[in-house]
Amino acid sequence: MSANEYMEQFSPHLFWDVRKEDINLDAHAQYVIQRVLEYGLLGDWNLIKSYYGLPKIVETAKGLRSLDPRALAYIAAISKTPKEQFRCYTWKQLNPQPWNS
Repeated sequence: MSANEYMEQFSPHLFWDVRKEDINLDAHAQYVIQRVLEYGLLGDWNLIKSYYGLPKIVETAKGLRSLDPRALAYIAAISKTPKEQFRCYTWKQLNPQPWNS
């Protein structure tokens, strides 16, 4: 399946703010993976897993500065990777929001 065919199959709500035709799955992998982890449905997850593979998804997610806590818990559990290995987890611990103090 081509990258364009993958893009056509994603849920419409994932990329409501951009033109799907402008998204390159390879060049914009971080953007696509984060959107699917935070807002995607099971079918969207299966699409990125099929296209990128779990190791690339995990490595990309490890580098994200922010990620919804539920998405972090999901990717950590599904990949059996400790949360502490994800930048979004350590970033939040080192940089708490002022209203949380």
